[in-house]
Amino acid sequence: MRMAELEGLASGFQGFDPDDGSHGEAGTVSWREVLVETEARLATAGLPAREARWIVEEASGATSASELNELATVRGMARNDAMVERRLKGEPVQYVLGHWAFRTLDLMVDRRVLVPRSETEVVAGLAMLEVDRRGPGRSEEDPVLVADLGTGSGAIGLSIASERPIAQVWCVDASADAVSVARANCAGLGRPGRRVVVAEGFWFEGLPEGLAGRLDVVVSNPPYVGSDEELPSEVVDWEPNMALFSHGDGTADLRMLVDSASAWLAPGGALVLEMAPHQAALMAEYARVAGYDDVVVHSDLAGRHRALVARR
Repeated sequence: MRMAELEGLASGFQGFDPDDGSHGEAGTVSWREVLVETEARLATAGLPAREARWIVEEASGATSASELNELATVRGMARNDAMVERRLKGEPVQYVLGHWAFRTLDLMVDRRVLVPRSETEVVAGLAMLEVDRRGPGRSEEDPVLVADLGTGSGAIGLSIASERPIAQVWCVDASADAVSVARANCAGLGRPGRRVVVAEGFWFEGLPEGLAGRLDVVVSNPPYVGSDEELPSEVVDWEPNMALFSHGDGTADLRMLVDSASAWLAPGGALVLEMAPHQAALMAEYARVAGYDDVVVHSDLAGRHRALVARR
């Protein structure tokens, strides 16, 4: 049901005011009917039907199935149509919605930052295990110090701050746009946000010099796609390329982080890196040669090698 159709239905009802979001008392359509049509529109384009429910719930404000029985408003219908059109043009559904779930958080996301993915949730979890390992005997006066480098939306660093009260976190990104998004997400974090510093800078350059040799955990989801690798258009045409691609075979930033982190980690501190499955064995050997101990490759939820944990 398109905007014009809904307006036509609504115009016959006395007292209908499209500007205040009200709806007619009879003869209009419910959000459930809008959902059916939205599913059909997305399916015709080869898109998952489940995305229709996310879009309709966002447009209607519905938080339960029963609320979909309520009548659609002109204003809500206009928003629904706008979101569907954006999705049909290939824009990732996360950007269309304007937010996305990551572990326990609901993060604001747009084209300034990468879409938060389940693979990165695993990386965040591994970093939290390292926080737990360093946590015994620590206090608010002596917190576990964590740096999330290339933070983007702040997904990893803010999750650590939210789920690990013993952690103090620095979220750093070279992109001023990404820093703006991370700061907005940090502002919505509430009390845990007090233990977070969001800063602009190129990798370790964004950290205070006084943290050198003191960090307990350095974690990063850096660019790791090779220059000549191909990505789906939904990714490469919409997500920030500087956060996706790394020089040559895609390991340039990974190698830099391995080389530089040792000077920033405290004795026994850990470096946690996300990477592509085909890079894991190579980077594990690189970390061992660089002098790290307990170098372990971890798999994501699909069983693919995805993360490296290396301790100083």
